[in-house]
Amino acid sequence: MGDSHALMQPNLTEIFKAVIDNNPVVLDWKYEMRRDMQEILPGLFLGPYSASKDLRVLQEYGITHIVSIRDATEKMLLRPRFPEEFKYFEIEVSDSPDERLIPYFPQAKAFIDHALLSNGKVFVHCNGGISRSPAFVVAYIMETAKVDFNAAYTYVQNRRFCMNPNEGFKVQLKEYEPIYAARDVISHYPYTQQEYERQGTLRRRADDEISEDELARRHPGPFTQEGRAQE
Repeated sequence: MGDSHALMQPNLTEIFKAVIDNNPVVLDWKYEMRRDMQEILPGLFLGPYSASKDLRVLQEYGITHIVSIRDATEKMLLRPRFPEEFKYFEIEVSDSPDERLIPYFPQAKAFIDHALLSNGKVFVHCNGGISRSPAFVVAYIMETAKVDFNAAYTYVQNRRFCMNPNEGFKVQLKEYEPIYAARDVISHYPYTQQEYERQGTLRRRADDEISEDELARRHPGPFTQEGRAQE
């Protein structure tokens, strides 16, 4: 999966960036729509847990993967309903401003990327589809489409107007921006540790192939003519 993912990932970035830049859709929002899922980006849906219980609707939308976000107290109620039909990724976090979401963002992104790059469709939900799941979708869009917090947040809100992550989550989303940006820089750095080691080996091998006279000229020491002349 690694090679194909690396090759196709720039296409996801280009596609999603173009969608956000050129099609900032604002839905004609109605209050009852909070109970439904909305397609935020091609193949990426967001909504409440109640939508994940309707097998017919999930199949109509072509859902193949589900990200289920709940805490320990909700585990028995907000459980995967159709494990034979869909691939689930469960994240256990509470809707508290003190809950740390950042450690889970890369895991969720990897699951969503794999689904989309496999021509699947992903539904991301928490209990109400208001706070936790929108935070994960905003983080995914920020990192994948390479847009800042404000652009990603506004875009998601235009598609699911009732979304409203708690203030702690909003702070973390802003904090996440330089984190994934730094990770991108590192991933594109020209030399990995293995490459540095390989280059060092090549340099040592090149030195070994230099004649003794040339090596002595480059590195004069106490036993060379240059070294004695300096004593």
